[in-house]
Amino acid sequence: MTFSRRAFLSASAGLTLAPFTSASWFGARARAATLPRDADVVVIGAGAAGIAAARRVQATGRKVIVLEASGQIGGRCATDSSTFDVPLDLGARWLHTPETNALFKLARGVGIDVTPSPNQRLRIGRRNARAAETEDLLATVVRATRAIDDAARRGDMSCASVLPKDLGDWAGTVDFALGAYATGKDLKDLSALDQSRAEDRAISVATRQGLGALMMKLGESVPVVLSTPATRVAWSGRDIGVETPAGRVAARAVIVTVSSNVLNSGAIKFSPELPKRQLDAASKLTLGSYDRIALELKGNPLGLGRDELMIEQSTNTRTGALFANIGGSSLCTVDVAGSFGRGIAAQGEAAMTGFATEWLTKLFGSDVKNAIQRSKVTRWDASPYILGAMSAAVPGGQASRRVLAEPMGNLFIAGEATHETLWGTVDGAWETGERAADAALKKIGAVKNPEAEPKPAKKQKRRAPQSSNAGGSGAN
Repeated sequence: MTFSRRAFLSASAGLTLAPFTSASWFGARARAATLPRDADVVVIGAGAAGIAAARRVQATGRKVIVLEASGQIGGRCATDSSTFDVPLDLGARWLHTPETNALFKLARGVGIDVTPSPNQRLRIGRRNARAAETEDLLATVVRATRAIDDAARRGDMSCASVLPKDLGDWAGTVDFALGAYATGKDLKDLSALDQSRAEDRAISVATRQGLGALMMKLGESVPVVLSTPATRVAWSGRDIGVETPAGRVAARAVIVTVSSNVLNSGAIKFSPELPKRQLDAASKLTLGSYDRIALELKGNPLGLGRDELMIEQSTNTRTGALFANIGGSSLCTVDVAGSFGRGIAAQGEAAMTGFATEWLTKLFGSDVKNAIQRSKVTRWDASPYILGAMSAAVPGGQASRRVLAEPMGNLFIAGEATHETLWGTVDGAWETGERAADAALKKIGAVKNPEAEPKPAKKQKRRAPQSSNAGGSGAN
């Protein structure tokens, strides 16, 4: 999600919303499947990239099976529909640039309701920022973004190393907004070239039922074997297949869509081993850290409106992003990310909830503590089948995205880490899944021409927020 001038200073244009009934949506499940002995294409991972790849293969009449290590589909698109009165996205929350986003169109096609972009606020201590102060922050973000873009033309260095030296009181806020909040990593750990090449993500919308619910709907017709981790992938010559604790599936092609951190962990063995070129690429695209602390606050002690997004003028990394009164409810979330987020999440749920309470109390007063009714936190770094948030290229690592996506015989790797410009987004993951499926079908031959999803118009390169329009970079 990008902080932009339009969203800070004016209400977003509303989108038509249908009435929401949770019972009609969260019963949706992928088509249950037993482990077959063979398939034309085996897809490993039932996140956005895996579901996209399987749908694409299935549309050609080829036999496809998806192997999912966890007990549900969606990957980093996960929605909790039972803890609170409204659905809570535990992972990915936003779809970007809806007018050109294929997933946005697919969501509406299956009846998923899209919510307006949230209003945005800047907090300075116990008060909201004045208009001039907000403009000053946005002008500073523009200067920082331009410095990163200029540096990217000269090479691939860290974002922090090329920032202007005179960011003043906004230095910490810029680091959070462009670094940890947007990518899960601090600016010192980020490739300037990767940031510069990111496509525009200035307009972001959520779904009323949650992105996890969207993935369930889109995966309903796809055969998925749950709780079945792939342990070994054979991809040499005629010996192509995937081994699992439940047995082996012979295949003509394999598409791997697990996160870069899972790939780096060695949890899946490859025979023969992956080429050093791909292994090195994956090691430069590690996941950042990004977690969510959800608090149900009785009586709106924050005094904020429906769906308001807020950051503060921060002087250090001990900060977060607030999304208040989600869907008009009393549910609020505090997002923590980067090195600080990783550290606080490692301490466990009590430490995370304690930070969120302390932070909100600092900004809004002591009534917050007594207003908390229910809470829940995520710990994506500790999730064994994910091991982090979104990929973020290290300095010098931007070219690794294309390398990781290179076909290796009948083996293909997909996922947001392989998208050169939409990395870190559900949109990017979906596109790479379709791309890998097309490459696999080209290799083995399709039974019939795939029924391609409508292609969106070409997206524009990311722009920094200008004084008269929205811009900037963000993902989560």
